[in-house]
Amino acid sequence: MSDSDASKTKTPSAGVATTDDAADALEAVSSQIHDFAGVPGKSSEAGAGVQECDGKDPKKFFRVWHPWNFAPKKASDLDVAMENLKKKLNTGGWVIKDLYHDNSPNKALNLVADNDAKKVSVRITQYSKTDPPSLGITTISGCYQVPEGETVEQF
Repeated sequence: MSDSDASKTKTPSAGVATTDDAADALEAVSSQIHDFAGVPGKSSEAGAGVQECDGKDPKKFFRVWHPWNFAPKKASDLDVAMENLKKKLNTGGWVIKDLYHDNSPNKALNLVADNDAKKVSVRITQYSKTDPPSLGITTISGCYQVPEGETVEQF
């Protein structure tokens, strides 16, 4: 990997925050993405988790990630939800970085988008052939530093 490639994949700094505040901020982004889908449905209840930042002190630096699923009430709304997400994740500071079909037997559609201002990325996988059809959604933050005198709380 060249130096320029490494700089493109480097996790951005997201500033200073407690793990609870960072998790709340990321869950708010997940809620916005849920709204972007624009169709009625059910979301899983999974909460945010904490991960280490590559190459940084795990007691002082962390990332927050929030994996969840969204299943539209009507299977026919799955494509509508993904189209809505493609449109909305190219506005308001969001930029689609990748859109591709993966190598799974079902060739699932994947969308990756970043919001540089919020220091957040989202990966959405469209599971058209599952029962019920759903979207697998994972939001992940940039790298936070805990406030002076605090350590990273794992959850």
